[in-house]
Amino acid sequence: MKYTRILLKLSGEALMGQQQYGIDAVRLMQYAEEIKAVAATGTQIAVVIGGGNIFRGVQAEAFGLDRVQGDYMGMLATVINSMALQSALEKLGVQTRLLSGVTIQRVCEPYIRRRALRHLEKGRVVIFGAGIGSPYFTTDSAASLRAIEIEADVVLKGTRVDGIYTADPEKDPSAVRYPQITFDEVMEKNLNVMDMTAFTLCKENNLPIIVFDMNKTGNLQRLIDGETVGTLVTMNGTASHSLDPKHGGLTPAVTPAPEQA
Repeated sequence: MKYTRILLKLSGEALMGQQQYGIDAVRLMQYAEEIKAVAATGTQIAVVIGGGNIFRGVQAEAFGLDRVQGDYMGMLATVINSMALQSALEKLGVQTRLLSGVTIQRVCEPYIRRRALRHLEKGRVVIFGAGIGSPYFTTDSAASLRAIEIEADVVLKGTRVDGIYTADPEKDPSAVRYPQITFDEVMEKNLNVMDMTAFTLCKENNLPIIVFDMNKTGNLQRLIDGETVGTLVTMNGTASHSLDPKHGGLTPAVTPAPEQA
C-alpha cells in the first residue's frame, strides 16, 4: 500500500447525486462502500465532509444574515452529513467515530487529537464534523488542519472531476489535466484546488494533495494501491512538463480550475 493513513475530503454537494438538495441515498452508500473497501486493507481513514448540499456559511450574507451565525449554521450542516455517512458505514459493519469541532454531546464526541489518533490506531474510520469549530474557515481548511494534526500521509480530495485542469473541463473542452503539479505552480497559475488558507497549510507542512474523481467506482482503492489517479500536488512535482497526453498536450491556460467544494 502506498499510504497508511489518509484524510479524505468530500464535498457536501457530491452527496446530492442527481438531486437539487439534500442527500442522495445511492451516492451516500457508494461512498460508504468505497471507504469500507479501503478500511479493510488496514489503511487508517479520516474523513471531512462539507455541508454545501444543505447550507453554506457564505449564503448567510446573501440572505442578510450575520456571517458568523451563517458559518455556524454551515458547521451544523456538516454534522448532518457526517452523521449520515457514519450511519451508512455502520450499516456496512464499519466501526466509525464522529468527532465534532463544536460540542454536541448527544450525537458525537468532541474533537480531541489524542482521542482521534487512538480511534485511528484501533482501525476505526474517524469522521471530523463541524469544521474546525470557528467561523470564517472552510471545510477545506478543516481537512488540511486535521490531516496535519493526525499526521496523515496525504489529503485525498474527492470531487466530480478527475483532477486539476488548466481550465474548467465542464466548460472548456480544450482543458488539459495535470497528472502532477507543484504547490508553487498552482499558485502561479491561479488554479482553484482549495481555498488559500487550506492550500497554504498543506504547502507549509509539505503535505501532498491528490484531487481525484470520487464518483468513479474503485478510484479510492486504486489510489491506496499506489496507482496514478487524478492529480498529485507536491513540493517538487513536474506538472509543467507532463500534461496528460490523452487531452492532446495543449498549452496550459491560467484560468481557474473546476469547482472544488
